[in-house]
Amino acid sequence: MAERKSDEIILKGISGSPGICIGKAYLVDREGVDVVEKYLIPKKNLQNEINRFKLAVKRAEDELRKIIEETPEELRQHTDILNTHLVLLKDKMLYGRTIEAIEREQINAEWALKTVVVKAKGMFQALTDAYLKERASDIAQVAERIVQNLVGNDQVEIGAIDKRVVLVARDLSPAETSQIQLARIKGFVTDRGGRASHTSIIARTLGIPAILGVGDATLKIRNDDIVIVDGTAGIVTVNPDETTLVSAEERRARYEDYRATIKRSSHLPAKTADGVYMPIMGNIELPEEVVSVIDHGGEGIGLYRTEFQYLSRAGYPSEAELFDKYKDVVEVMAVKPVTIRTLDINGDKAFEGMADTREANPALGLRAIRYCLQKPNLFKAQLRAILRASAFGKVRLLIPMISCYEEVIETRRLLREAIEELEKEGAGFDPDIKFGVMLEVPSAVIMAAEIAEEVDFYSIGTNDLIQYTMAIDRGNRQVAHLYNPLQPAIIRLLKQVADVSKNQGIELYMCGEMAGDPINLPILFGLGLDELSMNPQSIPAVKRMIRSMNASGTQQLVQDALKQKTVKGVSCLIEEAYGQILENKVHLA
Repeated sequence: MAERKSDEIILKGISGSPGICIGKAYLVDREGVDVVEKYLIPKKNLQNEINRFKLAVKRAEDELRKIIEETPEELRQHTDILNTHLVLLKDKMLYGRTIEAIEREQINAEWALKTVVVKAKGMFQALTDAYLKERASDIAQVAERIVQNLVGNDQVEIGAIDKRVVLVARDLSPAETSQIQLARIKGFVTDRGGRASHTSIIARTLGIPAILGVGDATLKIRNDDIVIVDGTAGIVTVNPDETTLVSAEERRARYEDYRATIKRSSHLPAKTADGVYMPIMGNIELPEEVVSVIDHGGEGIGLYRTEFQYLSRAGYPSEAELFDKYKDVVEVMAVKPVTIRTLDINGDKAFEGMADTREANPALGLRAIRYCLQKPNLFKAQLRAILRASAFGKVRLLIPMISCYEEVIETRRLLREAIEELEKEGAGFDPDIKFGVMLEVPSAVIMAAEIAEEVDFYSIGTNDLIQYTMAIDRGNRQVAHLYNPLQPAIIRLLKQVADVSKNQGIELYMCGEMAGDPINLPILFGLGLDELSMNPQSIPAVKRMIRSMNASGTQQLVQDALKQKTVKGVSCLIEEAYGQILENKVHLA
């Protein structure tokens, strides 16, 4: 989407990584799988066409292995992403079905691959979870690497760029992003992608500004155009005038000073000025993100999403595979807590080899614990792997999308079975492992007092709780304005949970996005939450805000907020009491 101001062009996208950079654009020109042409292959030449496809896959495999070997040290933790791309090259979803399509339809390898990719991408994009939707990009990026070898185009050599530039591309794969040298690349802009993509994750690890999902950046920006990338706001300014440049440079300098300041103090505890301590944890999707949590001052893992291990493969991961991944994270965190969430996915649309039973409304369908309870063997493997990992550190077990008491009881039954099996086998595990459920469905909040009898802790998933309470699709721009954690209805639901937790002695955590925004902290302190978890990059700012505020008065603030009828009313209360701290300590105008 573009807006004009004199010769300036304003492009809007998705914030992939915060920060501001100014530099000349460097376009990464690549066609890819979207523009291949179809032609028929004579039957006698089909085997040659299949061999051509296999050779292209082999070359892509060799290229990826070389990139993995040459990955810079600061990105070494992300080679798991590239290894996943290696697996995808030979996965039945792409490799096997492409060969089948060549034989069945007697078509060229490029077109056969494209048809397979379109179907696979559609499967992932039908999911409701933003992170899982982004896995469609992994399939597309692997396919594009194969296509480049089929048509004979040279691969993009990001690592060979020898000047300070801002990359502009239709898309950047994790393999390409991992070649970025901080001495050369200031930031990047892509037409595709989103915040949950691996490319975005790598950008945040590198600490460079990135904007994704712009749509038409490669059409609007030319080589050597001056661009301002505001990764915090998700705005690209092309050919800025002098006034815009000066303003951007001032904001860039302020941001860098701010980031350096909060990073220096991120190891300090999150204790308010009047002495109230709040543990601050990190949310992760991939084991390698543990390093980022530690670097940003996180005191544990408040949410370890485990879906990635189930995606883009021909079957479920084994208990041994799951255990190895969980154990790696637990050992790195040592004595700090690691909260492992069981599978949260509407599985029939995400797993290879399963019936494609597309749901009219997947957000309300067979997902998370509902799916796991229908697949007890799959669920048991998760539970056993998590239990075994608990022998190596402080593990907490978290169950997503609980909507009724019966689901908790059935989960506990399967957990007891897993414990009894491990005991008979003589396997080590923590017999006192903490068992908790996510509160992200209003019905679970209503039944919180009854559910409290069966659990050790609650973890509030505000992303879904807001979506289900307000009856809105977070991805729908027409109703996105209603998605606000300061909605009075949401605060009243949170107060209900907080009262139950206090009365029944249940620990109350929050791992949704609400926890990562400093403006919400006075409300969360006033509610009496015991722990907050967020994406690692939000940790320093949240901890700094906490150290700048007083907890006294926050309970009264919540009582006043409960009387409000609008978001604006709640926001005004917070601004009146904490506006000066928010402006001076957190926001970067």
